[in-house]
Amino acid sequence: MGDVQGFLKHRERVLPQRRPVPDRVQDWQEVYEPLPIVDLQAQASRCMDCGIPFCNDGCPLGNLIPDWNDLVFRDQWQAAIERLHATNNFPEFTGRLCPAPCEGSCVLGINQPPVTIKQVEVEIIDRAFEEGWVVPLPPETLTGKSVAVVGSGPAGLAAAQQLTRAGHAVTVYERADRIGGLLRYGIPEFKMEKRHLDRRLEQMEAEGTTFVTGVEVGVDVPAAQLQDEFDAVVLAGGATNWRDLPIPGRDLDGIHQAMEFLPWGNRYAAGDLDEVPISAEGRDVVIIGGGDTGADCLGTAHRQGARSVHQFEIMPRPPDERQSSNPWPTYPMTYKVTSAHEEGGERVYSVNTEEFLGDDDGRVRVLKGHEVEFLDGRFQRIEGTDFELEADLVLLAMGFLGPETDGMLDQLGVELTERTNVVRDDDWATSVDDVWVCGDMGRGQSLIVWAIAEGRACAAAVDESLMGNSVLPRPVTPTDMPLR
Repeated sequence: MGDVQGFLKHRERVLPQRRPVPDRVQDWQEVYEPLPIVDLQAQASRCMDCGIPFCNDGCPLGNLIPDWNDLVFRDQWQAAIERLHATNNFPEFTGRLCPAPCEGSCVLGINQPPVTIKQVEVEIIDRAFEEGWVVPLPPETLTGKSVAVVGSGPAGLAAAQQLTRAGHAVTVYERADRIGGLLRYGIPEFKMEKRHLDRRLEQMEAEGTTFVTGVEVGVDVPAAQLQDEFDAVVLAGGATNWRDLPIPGRDLDGIHQAMEFLPWGNRYAAGDLDEVPISAEGRDVVIIGGGDTGADCLGTAHRQGARSVHQFEIMPRPPDERQSSNPWPTYPMTYKVTSAHEEGGERVYSVNTEEFLGDDDGRVRVLKGHEVEFLDGRFQRIEGTDFELEADLVLLAMGFLGPETDGMLDQLGVELTERTNVVRDDDWATSVDDVWVCGDMGRGQSLIVWAIAEGRACAAAVDESLMGNSVLPRPVTPTDMPLR
């Protein structure tokens, strides 16, 4: 505990300033200004080094948060990154993208604003890259065993890095043209510039991980071929089966899933395209879904020059403060304003969309809806609240139902749950021999920090199966549930 009175001296929670809205919506760069180191160290000193650090339990990775808060305060940055990397392969991703359940369970957060854990984390890893402390860690010896990892999102990358460092020959298969999964083509550049992803992939390649892009297992390569060629197969393809809205008018032009819209923005930001095939420029946009994906669509629409944007959510507006039913240290289900919301648009709660109307050319022009309330376990229409709203671009951001079952999963014949997630036992093994699963493909749609934790734990299980024992950590089990 660097300063025993830190949480008394520095009662305010200080975060980096966001760049001015008129400036940042003109580009795709990350939205935050640099935070002075002196301010960051003051924030790190607010950590109380609790006798029972609930932040450790709030984080699925079990990050050693009090340790690296103390080290940052003491200006011992290289020791801090060693502690951080001990539990987290990719803090540059989680420090930017994770909703920080650790902060929701911070003991200081009982009656003060919690420690800025997430900001300290990202500053540590960015400093480590700048100083050259992040170097390849290839295995000292090779095992002669080979592993195929299907999917290159955070779960697949975490499993691949751990297994490579254990000495196995690891090949990662990705159906897109670049590695990264949703990190590459789902997360907008303004939330995480892809240079952070690219420099980590360079490290992994130098360690010996092989990446294969543009290959969809189950389509371009039969699943059985991987079973024949590799000693183990890890499924980490994510939960990419998006939830649809089967109402009248759904087939009109101008209605798209979020993941049909967002990747084009990333390709444009990467310089692949001069213009995008689905653009919000000059359009009246409605985003259906109030979560993170909806906010990503919102920020992208702003940067493309939308005329107006409404974001619909069927749930009521969250409260500003914790409710008695949502006590500490559970994840605080409170009202949040992301950088995208700060940039404009109207958030509309407790509404349901019932129909789309189109023009003579078959393009959506009007959305019909009504207000709802949650009664007797279901949403019920509030009479007299019907409305129509002009919309010529509608983006569906209502979450994901589970993995796509066509192709690879059908060919493997793995057992599925009622929600179509892949069944796994306590060792992350599927119902098919020598095939394991981790991340959203087994858990269902969840957080990036859970994906990395599952990838690390699955790697340990695979390593133990191949070698008889393993020194790789297992931060979580398949039966663990998040606090949120």
